[in-house]
Amino acid sequence: MKICRKIMEFLEPRCQDLKIKDVRIGLGYTAVQLDDNRTGVAFTMGKDAEGCCSAFPGSVQLAGKSAIDLLRLLESPVLLETVVGLATANALSNVRPAAAIAGDVLDAVAMVPQDRVAMIGYFHPLVSSLEKRVARLDIFDERAEGATGVQPPEHAPDVLPTCDVALITSTTLINATIDLLLESAVNCREVVLLGSSTPLLPEAFHGTPVTLLSGITIDDPAGILRVVSEGRGTRFFKPFASKWNLPVRSSIAGTG
Repeated sequence: MKICRKIMEFLEPRCQDLKIKDVRIGLGYTAVQLDDNRTGVAFTMGKDAEGCCSAFPGSVQLAGKSAIDLLRLLESPVLLETVVGLATANALSNVRPAAAIAGDVLDAVAMVPQDRVAMIGYFHPLVSSLEKRVARLDIFDERAEGATGVQPPEHAPDVLPTCDVALITSTTLINATIDLLLESAVNCREVVLLGSSTPLLPEAFHGTPVTLLSGITIDDPAGILRVVSEGRGTRFFKPFASKWNLPVRSSIAGTG
């Protein structure tokens, strides 16, 4: 079963009678707020896909719709609709999990100097530290034009089978590449799904190679909505969100 379908199936019972209070489709991120004030974000992909003055397809107002209707957009073929669906999923799962480890992702993943690491999505703040810790780092990202050593993402499935650790951006849930990448990473010791778009929902990743979900919970919805509306990105989230690393299975450092 595809990951987005599994996320939907686990979250549909949590929708109950929840409605959408607010939707902000910003230049950097999209935010969805439920009527109980829980809020989630997802990276805004596909914002330039439409050729008219309205970026989001459809004529129905999003605020006031049922949460389940927006959650089901996760399986939309339209990128911007999928973004809204993932932000809704993150709002529904915006509760600090009891097993979560606070802090940066590299503090939660066990690595050794002999490791080969694949990074799908260019997480620039992690690169210098990783290059000092492991034998080889391969980076794949179509958006990081001009960055030294960054390869086209379509090469990642060929490299992942040779890697020990895979760090995969959660935007792969949006562009429908996640399932192929996880198939390619099946022999990796650690597979981490990371970024602010990450759903902290380990149940949806049972039976996959994923060992860790590294994402955020929104502590101050009003602050996040403002940041998103102003077109800002993750470095402006810090006062309004908390970073969490949630083990999916027990190979994570410090969990046994």
